[in-house]
Amino acid sequence: MKQVRITVIRKACYRDLMERYENPIEHTCDLCEGQVFISVGARCPEGLCDSAWQTLQPFVEELARGGGNFYDGWMKNPNSALLSCNDGFRPVSFLVETIE
Repeated sequence: MKQVRITVIRKACYRDLMERYENPIEHTCDLCEGQVFISVGARCPEGLCDSAWQTLQPFVEELARGGGNFYDGWMKNPNSALLSCNDGFRPVSFLVETIE
């Protein structure tokens, strides 16, 4: 299996939606733009939140097996994908890519 690099590309924050719909919470995402994780054996890297992993896992597994070219040429690099976690209030965008 190939190793897959997961890079935090961007964090967004929609305060208007938070004020309108979200109950106050104590701890939010503490990932930083530029932060890098390495998935070995298509496993969740330590420190990556479970919510993000749920979104990334099928893509990481496919890349780790040598697959790619998601959605018939969606990405310029066929061995990568740009994905976001499922937090609608604070979405984090990740670049997942095979390490050659």
